[in-house]
Amino acid sequence: MQRLSREIAAPADLGLAGVIGVPEGAPLKLNLRLESVMEGVLVTGTVRASATGECVRCLESVERELKADFQEMFSYPDADDRGRAAEPADDAEDDEDTLHLEDGLFDLEPVLRDAVVLALPLQPVCREDCLGLCPDCGLSLNDDPDHHHDAVDIRWAALQGLVVTDQDDEKDNMSGTASDGVQGAAEKQEK
Repeated sequence: MQRLSREIAAPADLGLAGVIGVPEGAPLKLNLRLESVMEGVLVTGTVRASATGECVRCLESVERELKADFQEMFSYPDADDRGRAAEPADDAEDDEDTLHLEDGLFDLEPVLRDAVVLALPLQPVCREDCLGLCPDCGLSLNDDPDHHHDAVDIRWAALQGLVVTDQDDEKDNMSGTASDGVQGAAEKQEK
């Protein structure tokens, strides 16, 4: 077994496209444990990095420190041949998922890419209670939480004039009805 600590530059496109990711060339800090086993080398490790992106609610910049753990087996090239002689033929899928040592070296980039991308938030926010943007004018609701627009549904806009007119007519009708009722009662008393 061997323990290693390394700092490497992040590869391109390490993240979720357009949302959040580790910038190309940013430092990735690796702590690795390499164990020799019968089939190959078992690599267990932790990667730490700083991811940047945009808040999905208000579009402010977001920076997150992330830590991702991973473990992967890198097989010796001839280990598959020995395993196949003992067992029936494996599926083609298993062959695609198997990582191999090549000339005593292993490529850690696909493993790191998987670990980092899975550790990133799918919808990063600048803060948990972020209010986002006004859907009408785009103003940040974090700056003005009481911001609002008096919106009229355009489907009802043509009827809005009738509602006001009806209310005015109702008042006129109500006052007329009330006065007619009072006059009618007075006339009955006179008779």
